[in-house]
This record gives sequence, structure tokens and C-alpha cells, in this order.
Amino acid sequence: MKIPVQFEDLNSIDYKQAWDYQESLHTKAVEGKNSKIPVNYLLFCEHPHVYTLGKSGDADNLLMEKDALARINASYYHTNRGGDITYHGPGQVVGYPILDLEAAGMGIKKYMYILEEAIIQTLKMYDIKSERLAGATGVWIDSVFSSKARKICAMGVRVSRGVTMHGFAFNVNTDLKYFSFINPCGFTDKSVTSLQKELGVEQSMETVKLQLKSRLSELLNLEFI
Repeated sequence: MKIPVQFEDLNSIDYKQAWDYQESLHTKAVEGKNSKIPVNYLLFCEHPHVYTLGKSGDADNLLMEKDALARINASYYHTNRGGDITYHGPGQVVGYPILDLEAAGMGIKKYMYILEEAIIQTLKMYDIKSERLAGATGVWIDSVFSSKARKICAMGVRVSRGVTMHGFAFNVNTDLKYFSFINPCGFTDKSVTSLQKELGVEQSMETVKLQLKSRLSELLNLEFI
């Protein structure tokens, strides 16, 4: 059975505003779990420069004082998602699926695997081979070579009452210098990349979103309503 989903592209939106919106939709999804027509959601957006720390992350992975963030036009939030610290900014496709995993018949491990697979298949459309890295979430390029391994998509989710929120951050035309102010996802020995950097030319965000939405629809068995 397909999962009924409402899709919304929020475009550029403040991180806290998007977080609050997710919380409100999560509440609706939980309340609708036992209804005849349950509703799930898929949000795409971009954020102004912001660093977010997972609930069990290490604050020391932010490599500058919080008071200095204003100098680089960035903000900071300690969130309730999993994972460590990451960066969100313009040129990055951020996805927030709000899905009832119980109704979808999958656990968190399978769900995370599918999110990663959607990114891997999207990158394949651009002739980029990517993969998973043992012991780490997200999607990587050249993961088998420790000195070359670079992350192109970070992931961190929260599941409450069987419903997901938060999600993934896919670097498309991202300004990668902002990652130099953190240990991305807690790593000190691996780098970060973007679709633009790998291909050497700026990419269409709308085209990437269409490809990614299609992959997510197929892999998660979504029906947009």
C-alpha cells in the first residue's frame, strides 16, 4: 500500500521556523495515524547559514565561539535529532520527511538505508558513484580510501511515536568553506564535497529536487496527494 504524502517546497526558510513547522506537522501526523486517511509529509527547503547539533552531539565540534557566528552570518541550534554537528546553507537541498514508519512497515534502519539509497541513485543520474561508509550515516564518495573519503549528504533524524522528522542535507551548490568552522558530523579526518565541486559547474537546484523527489517516491512507496 502506498503512503499518502503531502509535498511542499518551502524554498529558503529560517531553520527555527522550519523546525517549528515540522513539529506542527509531526503532531498532525501522529494524531492522524488511526484515521481513515492518514497524512504524511515531505518538505524540501534551503536554510540561511546555520549550524545544528544533534541531541547527543559534542558541542566542541563547533570550532569557533558562538558569539563569533554573527561575523559569518550564521546561527546555531541544539536540536532534538540524532547525529552530531552539521551545516545548512544556501545551495543545499534539505529534506524533511514526516512519515509514519509503522504504517510503512519499516524500522529506522531500513528507513535510513532508503534515504541514503535515494541520494545514491540521484548522484548516479549525474554519473557520480557514491556509497555508504561503515559506522557512519549519510552518503560518501571514495569511501574506501580514507584519505579521499568525502561526504556529500549528511543525515540526522528523530522518530517519536513511530513518526519521523528531520532528515537529510544534500550538498548541491553549497559554499563548502562553512564546513571549515566545524568537525562535520564529528569527523576530523574526512572532508566534505558538493555536486557542484564534483562536476566543476553550478547545478540546477530544481532539477536536483525533481530527481530526488522521484527517487524518494519510488523507494519509500509514496503517493503525493
